Amino acid sequence: MMMTTNSDHDPLLTGLAGLATAAPAGLLDQVVARWVRVPGPIGDLSVAFTDHGIAYVRITDHQDIEGHGADDRADFADSFRRRFARPLLPADRPPAGLLPALRSGKTTGLRFDLRGLTGFQADVLRAARTIPKGQVRPYAWIAREIGRPKAVRAVGSALAHNPVPILIPCHRVTRSDGSGGEYVFGSAAKERLLREENVDLDEIRSLARQDIFYIGSDTTGVVCFPTCHNARRITPRHRHGFRAVAAAEAAGYRPCQSCRPGLS
Repeated sequence: MMMTTNSDHDPLLTGLAGLATAAPAGLLDQVVARWVRVPGPIGDLSVAFTDHGIAYVRITDHQDIEGHGADDRADFADSFRRRFARPLLPADRPPAGLLPALRSGKTTGLRFDLRGLTGFQADVLRAARTIPKGQVRPYAWIAREIGRPKAVRAVGSALAHNPVPILIPCHRVTRSDGSGGEYVFGSAAKERLLREENVDLDEIRSLARQDIFYIGSDTTGVVCFPTCHNARRITPRHRHGFRAVAAAEAAGYRPCQSCRPGLS
């Protein structure tokens, strides 16, 4: 079911419609954005995209943690216009690769329109995009990945302004103690998304209460984040917990090359 917008009264669209000759092919898509409604992991999504890629994502009929409606079908177009200053028209079909990406959690085949973001914000989102489905990383990991290890709070702010949540999975960035941290759709939605991806949040929080933030294998000599696919393969008798990577290295372990825990 497609929503209606007030685009019929948009001066720009009215002007284009009044051209004496047909506009060049592709001109309209350089001026306006398109949108579709598609099923997402925890509810239908409204997805806006331009000729440069996916630009804006919101959960349709979403209610925030206080129960207030947010970015539903009636105001999605207005929300997009306020942020991007572009008209929004319904699309005939989703952009290529969108539906498979939502099913798999892998977005390597998608293009994103991140124009309007600062270089720092774009770097943060690119780093978040590399976190695999079913895994989480702390905010400090993002800061280290982009070469700004002291910018942890700024990383949190950049993630909070992610225009394409779920597809660029800022929900996979959490606090080191296992608590979710802030999220554009609320902390309850963040936790639900992670549980849908089979992230064992209860184990993460249990380990954090024991001051354990990294897991090492005494058979491979590798230390990982607890949700890393390598850590999940370690049998209980060969698991060793560490508060810091430096402590693991002092015990003879080396950081996992897959999850790259780094130093802390």
